[in-house]
Amino acid sequence: MKWAHALLAATAVASCAQQVPDSRNLSAPLPDPLEARLRSVEHVLENAGFSGEYAVTKSGLGTATRSIGMADGAERPWPWASVTKQVVAVMVMQQVEAGQLGLDEPVARYIAEAEGNVASPTIRQLLQHRSGLRNSDDSEPDKDGVPSFYTDGPTGLSWCLQGRASPPEEGWRYNNCDYVLLGTVLERVGGQTLDDLFRNAIAEPAGLRGTRFLGADEMREIAAMSDDFTQQLPRYGAAGALVGPVSDIIRFDAALLDGTLLSERSRAVLWNGEPQLGYMALGQWVFEAPLGCDVPLQIVERRGNIGKYQVRNIILPQNGTMFALVTANGEFDFGEIWTGSGPMYDVLGVVACR
Repeated sequence: MKWAHALLAATAVASCAQQVPDSRNLSAPLPDPLEARLRSVEHVLENAGFSGEYAVTKSGLGTATRSIGMADGAERPWPWASVTKQVVAVMVMQQVEAGQLGLDEPVARYIAEAEGNVASPTIRQLLQHRSGLRNSDDSEPDKDGVPSFYTDGPTGLSWCLQGRASPPEEGWRYNNCDYVLLGTVLERVGGQTLDDLFRNAIAEPAGLRGTRFLGADEMREIAAMSDDFTQQLPRYGAAGALVGPVSDIIRFDAALLDGTLLSERSRAVLWNGEPQLGYMALGQWVFEAPLGCDVPLQIVERRGNIGKYQVRNIILPQNGTMFALVTANGEFDFGEIWTGSGPMYDVLGVVACR
């Protein structure tokens, strides 16, 4: 997520609004205006060499899920990768609303193992990768050069807490261990497994249709699956182990935007992109950018990358647009929205503005 530093060139976060379509029903016939936009979207993506799936909803136009360059069609489970963090951040804010967590409380208040000789990071610092924890990407590489935290080495909470430093006074460093701890906090406070808490707090109210955390040694059909990936993905836990169809991503987006999952006040805290942190908010990045619309729009962006998989989830609160894409092409270049160029910028302009 070093890309986020460049967002310091973007302008301040816009206020959010608005009317939100019910994108949880993706079987409705597509109105002609949306169909026309989707043809333009697919033209852009095909010319850029994209293969995978996307789901989109646009206020007043409708919703759709489509496949590009995939023989088996749409609606298969995909790894959500770090879009999982965006979901976990919402689960944390739900517990803040319930009075069970405090964003600026030390994590040692909720996890005794986090006590020690150095200052405990706060919940907010974990959400924003400012914890001082050991970094899972720094674990000893396995025989294939992959950090062994994700494959055959020591992993989990105990590894993350060993040899940690105090939270830094400035800056941040992307670290999956931050969300591994948050997952444990949620389980301790909620009295449920992370997957049960997700089902009760997110999946059922949002109307998700097949998304859950992948457990250790669990066999599940996943798009473009490779054998070793089944063993690696569960080790990401709250940092990246959600698996489900791309249409569920925008169902989650819609439930977040329409107030089903969080109050407007809590959502404002969740989406407060901080300029000094590259417009990082809590579990996502929030900034303002032009898309060829009459005015710049607020962009809520969450990226995910694990191995060959890439995920993008975009919410445009001001006009009720939600757009999610998944691909098994790890080399595909989405471009940067804030630069005003690239496939991601172009397709958002088509959907949101033109």
